[in-house]
Amino acid sequence: MRILLIGAGGVGAAFAAIAARRDFFEAVVIADYNVESAEKAAVADDRFSAARVDASSADSVTYLCREHAITHVMNAVDPRFVMPIFEGAFAAGADYLDMAMSLSRPHSEAPYEKTGVKLGDEQFARAEDWESVGRLALVGIGVEPGLSDVFARYAADHLFSEIDELGTRDGANLTVDGYDFAPSFSIWTTIEECLNPPVIWENGEWRTTPPFSEPEVFDFPEGIGPVECVNVEHEEVLLMPRWVDCRRATFKYGLGDEFIEVLKTLHKLGLDRTDKVKVGGVEVSPRDVVAACLPNPAELGPRMKGKTCAGLWVIGKGKDGAPRSTYLYHVVDNEWSMQEYGHQCVVWQTAINPVVALELLANGTWSGSGVLGPEAFDAVPFLDLLTEYGSPWGLQEL
Repeated sequence: MRILLIGAGGVGAAFAAIAARRDFFEAVVIADYNVESAEKAAVADDRFSAARVDASSADSVTYLCREHAITHVMNAVDPRFVMPIFEGAFAAGADYLDMAMSLSRPHSEAPYEKTGVKLGDEQFARAEDWESVGRLALVGIGVEPGLSDVFARYAADHLFSEIDELGTRDGANLTVDGYDFAPSFSIWTTIEECLNPPVIWENGEWRTTPPFSEPEVFDFPEGIGPVECVNVEHEEVLLMPRWVDCRRATFKYGLGDEFIEVLKTLHKLGLDRTDKVKVGGVEVSPRDVVAACLPNPAELGPRMKGKTCAGLWVIGKGKDGAPRSTYLYHVVDNEWSMQEYGHQCVVWQTAINPVVALELLANGTWSGSGVLGPEAFDAVPFLDLLTEYGSPWGLQEL
């Protein structure tokens, strides 16, 4: 297996640190528009090399794949670059993995009731093309989406006979010393998913609601405690119902009042916009300006304290037919991830899952063709290997 890792930011660098301890691949080419970032990540292992790539250009991706005889393209950049990387991998005859799917576009007339273009629609429209050439695009294989989708498959196969709701619930008790506002993940992606209309799967169809709707307090495990969670647009809701039978699917994220108010203010001021505006003769995207003004999430690790939790709350009937409510989860302590890998817990938790998936693909445990989500594969080998990596998952009856 020869991997092209596109993106040497927080998640890409954490991916490299995790993969360096495994032996399932022959080589990893770490590519970024900023080649210095790629070179910095590549020092983790002799099998790594660095290159420059323009992630907005499918031709640039295809060229690198052919130059380095790449078998698998791992997308670790913002979702705005999904389609050129996706298309570039296809043109090169490589398999493809990502942690976020092609972007959505709200319904033009009823954005808080009906879906427009949904997350991943552009990729799923190409599913037959990928299947016809026997190539695999494994989409949404980060932590969220990703691990929660694996949990959905596991719950359906081993824990439940009927599922009323698959409810992804994410929360944390993280603090960042020295900053009043410092997102631990890409602010570009955070703005995109938090201000778009959230999607809910219910009674056989997708619908939307206003941002930050249906607040609820969820009590997270391992000392994190109660966190208010709200509806956020996310891929799980678009992936899980395609392979797992459920009456309802939701995604709720513990953002906190201050974070929500900041996002609402950015929206009111138009600073969430991605189209460019002229400033002193220079054209710039307001959202890119916001991202440039905030600290780099990859560099926050030494200042961060606390834990992050990603998981899936499943409600329905157990295998015995009795009512069951179970939370399957994965917790990472920032102190541990920094000490063990040198990367903060949010990006590390995101990065470990595609490494696990690639190892399963390399040894033939997972295989397939077309555009597939994590739900399309057996969950047990994934969860077993995640534990072998030293990061076990948990299960809590509610």
